[in-house]
Amino acid sequence: MTNTTEAGTGTGTRTANPAAARWPGACDCHMHVYEDSYPLAPTATFKPPHAPAASYHAVQRALGLSRVVVVQPTGYGHDNACTLSGMAALGAEARGVAVIAADIDEAELAALDRAGMRAVRFMMLPGGVLGWDAMAPTAARITPLGWHIDLQLDGCTLPEREALLQTLPTPLVIDHIGKFLNGPVEPDSEAFASLRRLLDGGRCWIKISGPYESSRSGPPDYDDVAVLARILVEQYSERCLWGSNWPHPNTNPAPSEGDLLAWFLRLTGSDDVARRILVDNPVEVYGFPVATGTAPASSPAPS
Repeated sequence: MTNTTEAGTGTGTRTANPAAARWPGACDCHMHVYEDSYPLAPTATFKPPHAPAASYHAVQRALGLSRVVVVQPTGYGHDNACTLSGMAALGAEARGVAVIAADIDEAELAALDRAGMRAVRFMMLPGGVLGWDAMAPTAARITPLGWHIDLQLDGCTLPEREALLQTLPTPLVIDHIGKFLNGPVEPDSEAFASLRRLLDGGRCWIKISGPYESSRSGPPDYDDVAVLARILVEQYSERCLWGSNWPHPNTNPAPSEGDLLAWFLRLTGSDDVARRILVDNPVEVYGFPVATGTAPASSPAPS
């Protein structure tokens, strides 16, 4: 297998042959937009980089991606203005994940829906705005819109939250391979079993993203996290999504998006699995139109 990407970092990802270009409609399901002109919320825990949508365009082109999901950063609280601006700049093939106030009115929710928002983000780590007590009421509010809950937490706490998550009336998307921070978590651990039970329920998805956020073994292979990610990709490909986590906020040095995509493609092992995760699953989760067009002749996934 030949690696088609070249290493790059932050906004400077480069590629000799865009790895995802052979799958029309390939989607990055987790990235952020930061603009210095938008004020941070009092709850912000760090100063983010200036990372406008125009800079992300270079990442899209380099990796051969055509669709994107812009996730509201915790640093802006529930003021979604920067994210909405980024979505507009990225065009019709962009969707978003919002952070909302618990008492948001129906008119504002409807406006967010028209703008392309498809989920509400719950960050259960420092900087988060909405707490566990707001999850069930929020899920009830967004069910008529067909939205889902996007959840980031320390996956080691999943067993104590599993009952709540199983009863949500909305679908659930969990970030960053579960982000087991108190790991390394073994495949036979109760925390990973809890994640698998959620996926078995048929209404939960997992993002194969941000391995560097929980890995202790580190790059380039993130071996401890790869053990879990490979199980998810092999046994739950219909429930997986991929995201770059660009611009890798609060991570120094920033990883290469090309390397992260190549790492993911090595896990998939086949074009069929890669296409399902990069193209088909985002259509179901974020409401993109079914991708049309014929990809170039199939080539092996990078190694």
